[in-house]
Amino acid sequence: QVRPVESGGGSVQAGGSLRLSCAAVGKTVCRYEMSWYRQAPGKEREFVSFIDSDGGPRYADSVKGRFTISRDGADNTVSLQMNSLKPEDTAMYLCKIDFCVTSWGRSARDFWGQGTQVTVST
Repeated sequence: QVRPVESGGGSVQAGGSLRLSCAAVGKTVCRYEMSWYRQAPGKEREFVSFIDSDGGPRYADSVKGRFTISRDGADNTVSLQMNSLKPEDTAMYLCKIDFCVTSWGRSARDFWGQGTQVTVST
C-alpha cells in the first residue's frame, strides 16, 4: 500500500522559514492529489493546504500569503514552503493522500503520514 512520508520539520524562530516535503512511497499508477494538515497539542487537526493533480493550490486563511504548496516534478512529491512563521504555526504537520487521478478518472484515498514536527519560538 502506498503511504505518504514527510520530512523537513524542525525548530525555527518567529519570522523564519521551513520547507516540508511529502513523498508518496510505493508503486502506483496514480497521480495523487495531496494535502497538509496540522495538529497542535490539545487542539483539533486542521486543514493547511491542498494541491490537485494539475498543481492548483488551496490554502487555509491562516496561512494564505505565507505558505506555498507545490509539486516537485512528475513524481508524487509535494512540498510546503512556510515563510514568516509564527508561534501559532507550531504543530505536528501531517501529509494526506486525498485522491488518485488516472486517465480513467479520480477516486478517493485516505492515506495519512506519521507527521513531522514544526516548532516556532518567539
